[in-house]
Amino acid sequence: MKSDEIKKGIERAPHRALLMACGLPRMEMDKPFIGIVSSATDLIPGHIGMRDLERFIEKGIHTGGGYSFTLTVPGICDGIAMGHSGMRYSLPTRELIADIIECVVSAHKLDGLVFLTNCDKITPGMIMASLRLNIPSIFVTAGPMLAGHYKGQRLSLVSGTFEAVGRYKKGEINDEDLVGYESNACPGAGSCQGLYTANTMACITEAMGLSLPYCATALAVSSKKRHLAFESGKKIVELVKANICPRDIVTENALKNAIMVDVALGGSTNTVLHLTAISNEAKKPIKIELFDEISRKTPHIVSMIPGGKHYMEDLDRAGGIPAVLKRLSGKLLKNQTVSGKNIQEIAKNAEVYDDEIIRPLNKAHHKEGGIAILKGNLAPLGAVVKQSAISEEMLKFKGKALVFEDEESAMSAILGGKVKKGNVVVIRNEGPKGGPGMREMLSPTSALIGMGLGNSAALITDGRFSGGTQGPCIGHISPEAVEGGLIGLLKDGDEIVIDIPNRKLEALVSENEIEKRRKKFKPLKKTLSGYLKRYSEFVTSAAYGAVLRED
Repeated sequence: MKSDEIKKGIERAPHRALLMACGLPRMEMDKPFIGIVSSATDLIPGHIGMRDLERFIEKGIHTGGGYSFTLTVPGICDGIAMGHSGMRYSLPTRELIADIIECVVSAHKLDGLVFLTNCDKITPGMIMASLRLNIPSIFVTAGPMLAGHYKGQRLSLVSGTFEAVGRYKKGEINDEDLVGYESNACPGAGSCQGLYTANTMACITEAMGLSLPYCATALAVSSKKRHLAFESGKKIVELVKANICPRDIVTENALKNAIMVDVALGGSTNTVLHLTAISNEAKKPIKIELFDEISRKTPHIVSMIPGGKHYMEDLDRAGGIPAVLKRLSGKLLKNQTVSGKNIQEIAKNAEVYDDEIIRPLNKAHHKEGGIAILKGNLAPLGAVVKQSAISEEMLKFKGKALVFEDEESAMSAILGGKVKKGNVVVIRNEGPKGGPGMREMLSPTSALIGMGLGNSAALITDGRFSGGTQGPCIGHISPEAVEGGLIGLLKDGDEIVIDIPNRKLEALVSENEIEKRRKKFKPLKKTLSGYLKRYSEFVTSAAYGAVLRED
């Protein structure tokens, strides 16, 4: 065992003394040392219930014959960080989390790891760490939040708050209702109720085979989640004894299956960033074009909020991710899972309990999956859109650019009524390097919907979007403005063509005019300090997963 390096031999007497000082009984010294990597915090609704789950994981580890040690990593709530400078720190924490885990686990020579995670950048950061370390690992995602309710309406974070801001500004709801929405939209522990980034990542973590079946959709407040936590604790000891490691699980086939499930569900566009980064750590690098290739062949069979009508609790009731895998069984590629079962075996043994929530392939909501990769003179390296959350009439759109240098100025213009039918809102200097940190634009996209512009105006950015975004909103434009991308040269009134069926994103500006503008172009330089300064110097393009350069 790896832990023998810190506990075996005469020369390790000091190490054993320190371990016993932590409470380790001598009689437990020969057992596998299992780390519970927890992201428990009082700052994130998706993580406030983790202390309870830690106990059940710990019970499972000891039942299985291991000895547990809990270590913690930081986390950011994207919803609380949204719409202000705090969002610049969210994506960069993904690399920090991976680095912290690598350092602590490598120094203490643990034999196996149970990762307790839930929200947006924490899950991919933990997966990246598990692949980098490549020691036996299993994931427990802490589960979705129950839906909120107000005056007979079922609510989610996005519909009950972000979109309510636009509706309030438009005069559709009054002060009393705004307070009612915000007081009832989020009733307790769990990741936000729809197929936003946290829950999308949970679903593809299970689809890759890194968590036990049904883990992704089991609600945060359920006994089902406690049982899964306990079983995961037991299972990690088996994985250690069999020496089954994350790179044995996250193969090329597993990555393709994860993308297939993602687009069949209509998941968050952030998965393009995260799976690209994960594939890099798995030593199986993928290109963003793979998302488009798989999406063209995979029907969109689950209509989840924000673009659809179903909540995570509905998906769980309908059979969870195993039921989705059953629908996709003819397309799935063989890969191993931490459960000991092959992904195809899990699919075969699953049942679909609601044909409307998880539709058959021949009755899909859309013949293509949820994500499309667009290219053109505005995005030669690619841009990403959630096509499943766009109305039919907005799949092709031509409009005049209304250009903003940051999210705040765009938000002010939207709420101030300056954005009109036929506009394409352009938000630039928000990319991985130029932001820095590639902020999510949930506030302006939700405001557009709330102001009634979802079917008459579009938004493009070198930043990114929350999984809660709906409507014609295109992100990850690469190259970004600060790197000389055409988005940095746009002016108010330029015509922008969005053609999602043909995967095109073009600015109707002549080459001569572009060259004239390029000669005068000066990248916007921001005064940076601390971690963001270091991050901006090393982060790569969104087209490559916004990972940090190692050279």
